[in-house]
Amino acid sequence: MLTPASSFFRYDPFADLDRIARGMNRAFPRSWATPTSFPAVNVWRSGDAIAISSELPGVELDDIEITVKDNVLTLSGERKAPEAPEGARWHLRERSYGKFSRTVQLPYAVDSNKVEARFRDGVLQVALHRPEEDKPRRIEIKAA
Repeated sequence: MLTPASSFFRYDPFADLDRIARGMNRAFPRSWATPTSFPAVNVWRSGDAIAISSELPGVELDDIEITVKDNVLTLSGERKAPEAPEGARWHLRERSYGKFSRTVQLPYAVDSNKVEARFRDGVLQVALHRPEEDKPRRIEIKAA
């Protein structure tokens, strides 16, 4: 008769999975293995406008492009890699470089003529306004 204490019930496949996961975490540190999207964005809406904020350290203003089409905002650009002095070798290199693109699905149509963008101290702030014809209107109810 088999009991829970018998060898049949002692094998724990989850212990093997845990051992494999620990080995993978040692081989691939969390900062490298965890995919992150660059640039990080915050999006919120207030009344009839949407605000988007994005941190773009090391990106030049001329290397940023913002487009709006069909309720989708696309933020793209390039962060150029710094040049190491001649003869120097990288010891640690965690920051990503190269071209990037982020798309944000907007909760409603926006007026592309009323998009405002500011870039200061490596932070991009974009304000997108809802067109007047798309704003909800309160309908007055008349007494019969």
